[in-house]
Amino acid sequence: MSIGALDAATAYGRAVGIGKSGGLGGVAGGSAAEETGGGFGDLVSRLVTDTASSLRAAETASAKQVAGKGDLIDVVTAIGAAETALDTVVAVRDRVVGAYSDIMRMQI
Repeated sequence: MSIGALDAATAYGRAVGIGKSGGLGGVAGGSAAEETGGGFGDLVSRLVTDTASSLRAAETASAKQVAGKGDLIDVVTAIGAAETALDTVVAVRDRVVGAYSDIMRMQI
């Protein structure tokens, strides 16, 4: 499963909070980073934390299904959400590593 640029931008927008108030996160009062209380590092930290919780939820749903106490559709939904979250984290990591490589190749 590949993540397109639009998917990555949408995920980034949701993580930062763009679109919650119908606009660009209330840009009139200041930048989005100031309003959310952090920068890119906090965004990545939240993204990793949310991904880990999605993976735990998928694991819990799978365990319930194996024990005969859960629905198969819940397992499939949880695994799909976890896969999407993990793909997003990997895509962000790849973009950051690519940007770092480009910066390191720049001539001063």
